[in-house]
Amino acid sequence: MSVAAVVVAAGRGRRFGGAKQFTPLGAETVAARSVRTARSVASYVVLVVPANYEGNGEGADLIVTGGDSRAASVRAGLVHCGDAEIVVVHDAARPLASAALFHSVVEAVRAGADAAVPGLTLTDTVKRVSTNAEGTHVVATLLREELVAVQTPQAFRRNVLVRAHESEDDASDDAALVEALGLRVVVVEGEVDNVKITHLRDIDVLGIVERNRP
Repeated sequence: MSVAAVVVAAGRGRRFGGAKQFTPLGAETVAARSVRTARSVASYVVLVVPANYEGNGEGADLIVTGGDSRAASVRAGLVHCGDAEIVVVHDAARPLASAALFHSVVEAVRAGADAAVPGLTLTDTVKRVSTNAEGTHVVATLLREELVAVQTPQAFRRNVLVRAHESEDDASDDAALVEALGLRVVVVEGEVDNVKITHLRDIDVLGIVERNRP
């Protein structure tokens, strides 16, 4: 089954203080690292960038401008994935995702899933809260055994992902749109090192993780 990848790098990085996805990481940028690893499974890589992008393409086959939301940016890239049977969607801000993780989600789809996402079991206690004029209070304590923290890359049958995005709804990840259709999303083991850059200090964390990887 042929594979294409959409690497999403269209964010403005408000919490980071700039375009975090184009920050240097060793000899390449964060986005370039993500594109390079996506190539471990994909024969064609689309990089979705902000409107003011002035880079060199980060090694992608095609550069497209993103939309006003993450979902809109994915849709902007998805339309250029041709006749690929599987589409992998990856956030450029997770540059340490391994090639093995990309292969894991793709193989899960090849094995029959509609979609596959990496997930990590939680170690912290998680509580549902409610906020009103009197402040924030706990509503319930959730069972950790039923929860995972989800990462990218996420893999999808292309026709499923196209259908999921037809509603043009927004979501924090594409798997949520597939879930809304009642289709089968499987979870593969995520990676602790698959850190997402959100704040400026995360660049230092990435450097530490990178130096200590086998």
